[in-house]
Amino acid sequence: MLTGYFLGLGVVMAIWGARMPAVQHAARLSTAQLSWVLLAAALGMVAGLQAGGRLARPDRLPVLLMGGAAGLAGALAALGQCRTLASLLVAALAFGAAHGVVDVAANSAAVRCQNAYGRPIMASLHAAYSLGALGAAALAAATAATSHHTLFLATGLALTVAVLAAGPTTLALDGTDQPPTLSGGGTAVALPRGRLWLLGALAASSLLGEGAAADWAAVHVHTLGGTTAAAASAFALYSAGMTLGRLTGDRLTTAFATPTVVRAGAVLAAAGLTTGVLANSVPAALTGWTVFGLGLSTTVPCLITAAGRGGPKAVATVSVTGYLGLLAGPALIGALAGATTLPTALLLPALLAATLAVLAHRALENPAR
Repeated sequence: MLTGYFLGLGVVMAIWGARMPAVQHAARLSTAQLSWVLLAAALGMVAGLQAGGRLARPDRLPVLLMGGAAGLAGALAALGQCRTLASLLVAALAFGAAHGVVDVAANSAAVRCQNAYGRPIMASLHAAYSLGALGAAALAAATAATSHHTLFLATGLALTVAVLAAGPTTLALDGTDQPPTLSGGGTAVALPRGRLWLLGALAASSLLGEGAAADWAAVHVHTLGGTTAAAASAFALYSAGMTLGRLTGDRLTTAFATPTVVRAGAVLAAAGLTTGVLANSVPAALTGWTVFGLGLSTTVPCLITAAGRGGPKAVATVSVTGYLGLLAGPALIGALAGATTLPTALLLPALLAATLAVLAHRALENPAR
């Protein structure tokens, strides 16, 4: 059941992102005006994450999941019908808020579910998000001739029906009346503030890399002389690498210590992107972005798991901090590229991945202490 919520979240975000140019055209927005819409969505997300962290007591998780998911589906449908900047700002704010609530509720429920199973499942759940995003991106491309109004409305209705169909299962989540337990036993504890902020900073570093891949991978390949198809495949290859890593991540963290898996992945990500940037060729760049996604794939699921030991508020704190990296990263890289060059700027995500490798043990080893 939780897999469906992660999958649906990936679908919604990919549909929204892939058809954003159509939204801009329909409302006749300038680039600056579109940035205000994106800012409204970001502010709504931060508010939703904070509200979700305060409200996400175990007994409320089913209601938050259903309410947040239904709200997200409705907001997507509304975004498709907006024709003015004002209406888009309101709908985007609601969209971001619903996203934030679902994010905290789904990840908090996932931590509890993982504890109940007694084995890692978080990476597989996040893989469902990646698979949903990949499938929705392909759907958006295949329906490029279809009005985004129709696509957003159809997607919103389909997800609303799915939420209602899953309602009885969601409301029957086992163990919501019990205190959350750790994998090794015991109840949730307050994480030290320093450790909590370290988890958030590492999440921001990882998600900054995701933002860099989403906004700059295609541009990077294009500047190397790559064809339009090659440039477009850069983020797809990054996403494929991340999906593959997440599908195998739980088995790796079962076989090896979590800090070891995250550290090895971060080293791989740093080496892959650095080589892809410095080699100055299209094949190397595409390979570099693929390896970068593969290397970072287990980072956020493991950080969320560690934060989950402190309860929903800790999950919300790490999520908010992480999303700041996702939102600010592309702009920061753009500013660095303007002052230097794009390849030089793209070494920043590689440097942050290397830093993550150094600090992984400190952040993830015995996080309850």
